[in-house]
Amino acid sequence: MLPYHLRRQEKALTTREALLEIIHSQRYLTLALCKEGQPYLVTVNYGFDPATECFYFHCAGEGKKLDYLRANPRVWGQILADDGYLPGECDHAFRSVHFEGRAALLTDREAKRQALRLMIDQLEPDRSRSRRASPQRIAVLTA
Repeated sequence: MLPYHLRRQEKALTTREALLEIIHSQRYLTLALCKEGQPYLVTVNYGFDPATECFYFHCAGEGKKLDYLRANPRVWGQILADDGYLPGECDHAFRSVHFEGRAALLTDREAKRQALRLMIDQLEPDRSRSRRASPQRIAVLTA
């Protein structure tokens, strides 16, 4: 079987910088999960560490997301930059980043703290405020 490829190669994003621009400019990513042959699609906010090429997101200590991730840590992700419908052209402008990965639960408190800071940096429009997360708030979110 031939591997899939982008049908319109002229639209391919070929540089790391182009991919990082999309990753850093968006707030949500969608993950495709699967457990016992049952698919599950979930959208989460995220932080991204370009040095390790890891995405981070948080969730409750129990629930469907964790059940699926524990059963099968393989994920497929998508970040979509929707630039809108192009009036009169019967077309839609968008760019997307797709990735395959393996999810892992963070257990180390410092790793959780770093992941939380990455998420705040990704989501907070005023980056100077991202360091204002109180130690008490970090403790609750990383417990």
